[in-house]
Amino acid sequence: MTATVRLDESLEKKLEFLSKSLHKKKSDVIREAISFYAKSFENSQKKRMLSAVEKTLKADSKEAKLLDGTLNDGL
Repeated sequence: MTATVRLDESLEKKLEFLSKSLHKKKSDVIREAISFYAKSFENSQKKRMLSAVEKTLKADSKEAKLLDGTLNDGL
């Protein structure tokens, strides 16, 4: 697939600098940047989901303890 990207002057200079510094084609730098961004986004999503699961487990644990206490009281 071919994609066209419009860059402002600042990003164009950054891309040029990275390309020369890394001795890579501009297209390779762009591909790697997209892959890095996608992986970072995926990791962020996973962390958010794990955090939500942990919060749910903590809340459920509290509720389970309350229920156990009630059941142990003979109710």
